[in-house]
Amino acid sequence: MEIRPRRINIVFFMSRSLKKGPYVDPRVLKKIEGKKPADTGVIKTWSRACVVSPEMIGFTFGVHNGRDHIEVFVTEDMVGHRLGEFSLTRKFIKHGGKIQKELEAKKKEDEINAAKGAKEAAAAAKK
Repeated sequence: MEIRPRRINIVFFMSRSLKKGPYVDPRVLKKIEGKKPADTGVIKTWSRACVVSPEMIGFTFGVHNGRDHIEVFVTEDMVGHRLGEFSLTRKFIKHGGKIQKELEAKKKEDEINAAKGAKEAAAAAKK
């Protein structure tokens, strides 16, 4: 029997050819054409695959994440990335269970005690 290494699920995106250039959705460009970022509100788009171009800097896009539109303010650092990278589709709640709840309860109790101690110290200083 031959032992084979396990497949690792790593996703590699092939870059778009230089001949074609980056994919910028023409509808998104049409929406920002001739407008100033300060005057324009949130521009809704479902085009998560659209690459951020320098013309988009300063605009706020409402990028659809599957349920609602997440507001994304475009800055210089975002140029070359896709709009979908800034609108997460999954909501992280938190890890943990019973032990985590106990730790959080203890931490909250310590904060309350520290606040009470600070209040008492301030009251003693006034007297």
